[in-house]
Amino acid sequence: MDILTQLKKQAEQVEVLNLQNEKTTVEFEANQLKTCTVAETKGTAVRVIRKGRLGFAASTDDTVMNKLAANALESAAYGDEALFSFADPKPAPIVQTFDKTVADLPIARLVEIGKEILDIVMPVEPDARCNISLERSITSASIRNQKGLDVSYQTTPLSIGLEIDRIEGDDVLIMYDQLGTTVWEENYLEFARRLVEQLKMARTITTIKPGKMPVLFTPTGTLTLALPLSYGLNGKEVYKGTSPMATKVGEKLFDEKLTILDDGTLDGKFASASYDDEGVPRKCNTLVGGGVLKGFIYDLKTAAQSGVESTGNASRGLFNPPEPSFTSLVVQPGNTALKDILAGIDEGILVENVLGLGQGNIISGAFSNPLALAFKIEKGEIVGRVKDMSIAGNIYDLLKNVSAVSREAQWVYNTFYAPYILIPEMNVAGKN
Repeated sequence: MDILTQLKKQAEQVEVLNLQNEKTTVEFEANQLKTCTVAETKGTAVRVIRKGRLGFAASTDDTVMNKLAANALESAAYGDEALFSFADPKPAPIVQTFDKTVADLPIARLVEIGKEILDIVMPVEPDARCNISLERSITSASIRNQKGLDVSYQTTPLSIGLEIDRIEGDDVLIMYDQLGTTVWEENYLEFARRLVEQLKMARTITTIKPGKMPVLFTPTGTLTLALPLSYGLNGKEVYKGTSPMATKVGEKLFDEKLTILDDGTLDGKFASASYDDEGVPRKCNTLVGGGVLKGFIYDLKTAAQSGVESTGNASRGLFNPPEPSFTSLVVQPGNTALKDILAGIDEGILVENVLGLGQGNIISGAFSNPLALAFKIEKGEIVGRVKDMSIAGNIYDLLKNVSAVSREAQWVYNTFYAPYILIPEMNVAGKN
């Protein structure tokens, strides 16, 4: 008997997730091909609401469905009180998440792409050590429940990551970038070329006097600001009372130049789909509009706890119940050209990456990080890399006063889209 039909007789509400994933991985270490692997996982996860309490169980063995059903019912006896209902069947946007070109990529082609990346890096920096990871998956999922919900999707995530290590005496430079997509991109090597350009710029080392100065965050560097913000905008943290923004919807908390979205309907992005992992339609949610806090992201459970509707942001694995998670976090581009932003800086720094991202007091928004890759800006020009420097601040204070947001923007690791953001004054410390 089908497990959904079986459990409908014993629980008030039932949800069944079937998940299948085939993952091919190719890895290069220190410029040499190291491993090629193919792994496949398949399983079923069940949630039930019985006598008002939530139960959960999962298994990769499709021959033990009776045991899986019994485990779900047993866990409900001790589960959390369920204040929500599983998703109602609703129409959803059409989102492109599957590409046959990606699905058909053989190991030989992935190896070839790795070698193409080496051919870009090594002529520029023969002594560099490159670690490359290429991962292509084909994922199929279906979600059904007792309300008649029956949705399914296929996605083909492809990620290509490049780490470049260059050691010259006591100068250790580690750089990383990544392409992530679910549809084939003709410019799939652009991220590697961009990293090589940074590598060239990093050859010139200069100094800057510590103190308060303008700091321009590149799209990658903007993660330093966005990561603490994403925790504060998560409905789970709002319900727990740990978000500094928990009671401030409708208030102007940030500079009016800032508009921030969570958009799960963009074609080709990792977390995009027609439905989230509970069967709720994905959507584009405005979280901050013109500096004003508009709302947070929720799944069904945290939405019910907060007295609002789900925003379609449930994310889960086979053995993990759903939780609210960002899809594509988008900081809207501004009106100022990057060259004009640079021209207005007499002396400051350009931040590409920090060390220990997310290791500060991430909930409060406070951070203090050494700079992994940063450059000095002098009279509107980038003149060289700075070393042994760090930045500190609190994003809830810094983002109240933003000097400029660039027209130019780019995707960072597939899930974050951001422009250049100029903070007029920040604490920049140097090594004694």
